[in-house]
Amino acid sequence: MLDSAEKTTQAALRVQAVERHHAHPIDLAVVVPTYNERGNVPELIASLQRVLRGFEWELIFVDDDSPDGTSDLIREYAAKDRRIRLLHRIGRRGLSSACVEGMLATPAQTIAVMDADLQHDESILPEMVDRLRSQCLDVVVATRNGEGGCMGDFAPARVKLSTLGKRLSSFVCRCDVSDPMSGFFVVSRPYLHRVVERLQDGGFKILVDLLASSDRPVRLGEVGYRFRTRTWGESKLDANAAVECLFLIVNKLLGGLVPPCFAAFALVGLAGLAVHLSCLAFLFRVEHFGFNASQVLATFVAMTVNFFLNNLITYYDRRLRGGRMWAALATFWIACSFGVLANVSSAHSLLRLHMPWYLAGLAGAAVSCVWNYAANQILTWRHRHPYASSPSLRGAFQSAPREDAVQHQNETVTDHNAEENAENEERIVA
Repeated sequence: MLDSAEKTTQAALRVQAVERHHAHPIDLAVVVPTYNERGNVPELIASLQRVLRGFEWELIFVDDDSPDGTSDLIREYAAKDRRIRLLHRIGRRGLSSACVEGMLATPAQTIAVMDADLQHDESILPEMVDRLRSQCLDVVVATRNGEGGCMGDFAPARVKLSTLGKRLSSFVCRCDVSDPMSGFFVVSRPYLHRVVERLQDGGFKILVDLLASSDRPVRLGEVGYRFRTRTWGESKLDANAAVECLFLIVNKLLGGLVPPCFAAFALVGLAGLAVHLSCLAFLFRVEHFGFNASQVLATFVAMTVNFFLNNLITYYDRRLRGGRMWAALATFWIACSFGVLANVSSAHSLLRLHMPWYLAGLAGAAVSCVWNYAANQILTWRHRHPYASSPSLRGAFQSAPREDAVQHQNETVTDHNAEENAENEERIVA
């Protein structure tokens, strides 16, 4: 009986020793969204390990199912270092949503967000964190435009794009910030919780969203740094990013009443409307087609233009390519045929009521637009099963380990656990 009691006491002491060993709270989390950044991950991890000495930190990668195997490489690092974590998202894309999910997945009171492309200078992280805490700030931004900042070898076109974004963002940001397009910043958890329910569910510029969603002036600090040149991989900044930023700013100016997706669809609809009226005028006034025939042809031309623009801009995260794109276009035409009927019927009725032809065409196009939006959401760009086309999960069972390999792995894990228990017992004795 005594031996049993002693064993129970020793086991309890070992558990307490392990708990004390891991009891240090995490005071800094670094969130890194990734997509096709496999070649940058090793150097980024090594750099952060050097500069974050003295912090109880964790590194959270949020990978959008990169086809280059980024998530597999991160798992290898996470298996060796408990401070490295991976959120593997399948069926979802978007830089802002990845950042938000990563920030909400950590208990740390101070959270840093940076890119994986090695263009952000990680060495200024300690200074950013110190300024946030010592001055009780909400956000500290690593700036390329403020004191000590430099764009480096940034392409002139991207410099102009960043400058334009800065000017537009000034209308919605609740503070004076020199680099609202920055993707490198530190935020306090209380401020994050204050604004998170008002953040958008998409887009690229999470910092603008964070600063524009506050219900009070933001306590902001800045630290300058030199922007580096990407050495591996491709930049994710393109025309879609600029359009998304514009939609975000419009959404904030309107008090969040218009979702960015609908704003993009409406903008595409305006382009389609211009095509529709131009085509209608050409066929009806120049070629002297009948009004009904002109309206039908103009509607199908506008629908086709809208389809390709929406595929490129509105639904870039669900973009259709190859044969699937042409099949979806056929589906779109069929689904919108009911909208065409409503379009022609309403426009013809208004024309018989002596409404000008262009107003009748405009009204018919509006009816068709409502139906097109519903068709886009439900039929054309519907969400597929998230795991159906995952490049990282495809063939996951093709290389399943044999039973003898699994047994060897289990024996290795058992030996490792035995070594840890022995170390803990030595620590208790000491």
